[in-house]
Amino acid sequence: MAVVAGERTVVPPLEAAMPALRRRGWLMRRVLLIADLVGLLCAFLLALTLVSPNPAVDAVNTRWEVALFITSLPLWVLLARMDGLYDRDEERTDHSTVDDIFGVLQVVSIGTWGFVVVAEIVGLPHPNLMRLVVFWAIAIVLIPLLRAVARVLGRRHAAYIQNVIIVGSGQVARLLANKIGNHPEYGLKIVGFVDRDGRASPANGDQPLDLLGSTSDLPGLVKAHSVHRVAIAFSTDSHEQTLAVIRSMQDSDVQIDIVPRMFEVLGTNAQLHTIEGIPLVGLPIPKLSDSERLLKRSFDALGAAAGLILLSPLLLIASISIAIDSRGPIFFRQVRMGAQGRTFHVLKFRTMVHDAESRKADVAHMNMHRDADPRMFKIPDDPRVTRVGGFLRRWRIDELPQLINVIRGEMSIVGPRPLILDEDQHVEAWARKRLDLKPGMTGLWQVLGASEIPFGEMTKLDYLYVTNWSLREDVRLIMLTLPALARIRSAY
Repeated sequence: MAVVAGERTVVPPLEAAMPALRRRGWLMRRVLLIADLVGLLCAFLLALTLVSPNPAVDAVNTRWEVALFITSLPLWVLLARMDGLYDRDEERTDHSTVDDIFGVLQVVSIGTWGFVVVAEIVGLPHPNLMRLVVFWAIAIVLIPLLRAVARVLGRRHAAYIQNVIIVGSGQVARLLANKIGNHPEYGLKIVGFVDRDGRASPANGDQPLDLLGSTSDLPGLVKAHSVHRVAIAFSTDSHEQTLAVIRSMQDSDVQIDIVPRMFEVLGTNAQLHTIEGIPLVGLPIPKLSDSERLLKRSFDALGAAAGLILLSPLLLIASISIAIDSRGPIFFRQVRMGAQGRTFHVLKFRTMVHDAESRKADVAHMNMHRDADPRMFKIPDDPRVTRVGGFLRRWRIDELPQLINVIRGEMSIVGPRPLILDEDQHVEAWARKRLDLKPGMTGLWQVLGASEIPFGEMTKLDYLYVTNWSLREDVRLIMLTLPALARIRSAY
């Protein structure tokens, strides 16, 4: 969503009785607090209803549990705040329901089983254990769902939107603007760009940027456009020039975001530490230990086995539909590049006519990446796709047989994109690190756009995934895959 010449949008100032930056955090903290309290109350009432007390034994305990629950609500809120569940929504753009799930699980577990510990230590009547289990199970599901609804409602409010000026006009600034434009859920609206001399950097054929002025005009532009955030994304500016921009904003009530140098190698596991006041960004050692590899393999094997069992009716229906719809085998096998450079045959449901490979040259001119990036071969509305195949592709059902590849140890549930051999030949030397892990059924590339992502961007995402691996990140990506599929992105 870059702002180009002739298309500048005048953004009206938001009415507010508090500083503009803090308005968004104030809004989100309150809607999330309401969601948490409603979730806790509903979980408690459902647990009371589902686990009826024994009148002869539990009547007193039930009254005590109700009193303890009501008086402990402030402690629940305190636990949630300490865990970061109300943390800095005015500054961060990447809070999500997936992140909430881990925090809610931790807070509810500590709070619930803390009841038992406190009762044992103080000598109070023991809570009904079954009721606690039911409360815990309901709360860890219900509260994240209510938080998701709260976030959706909060993001619709005018106070959630933050106006942004991007400092810089080079490739990094354009990249940042495009990513902001692709994610309206961030609640960021680009007002325009500024650069140190008021002129845009060469755009390599892109449309000229609409510059609001030079960096010296920034304080006035912030006030004129009710700007909440300034994102510094210089491509070539010096350290002193960047410092000058930051210092010019010290008296303004705006959030300053800085795209760091060498941001391409920074992932979620990077750690900030200091030496005598000098901040250092520590990169994790990009190699999994034997125990981490065993953990990932166990997670894959159990997940794939469970998936095959649960999805077996769907797999059977898909197989029968393919056999009825067109002649040819049910499965499609293709050689892909695997971990450590070992090749394997990936399994998919056949979605094309049986002679699709021999007809590839006939449709090469339809390749969506033919001009921009011929390393990738993707055709929208490919005429070789069968009627059933189109449905399977749209819902990614054609990829479910890859669960067998996971069972065999050739793939992971989450991992780098499995490239065909022709594509693998174009991977740059530094990105060969992506072969340290098995290719995955899903991954960063799937969540952030699948076929729509350029080849170079895809290899960067794979590199970041491999060098920042964690089991928590795998779980997060699996959960983000579901809404990504629900958006029914085009599958080619």
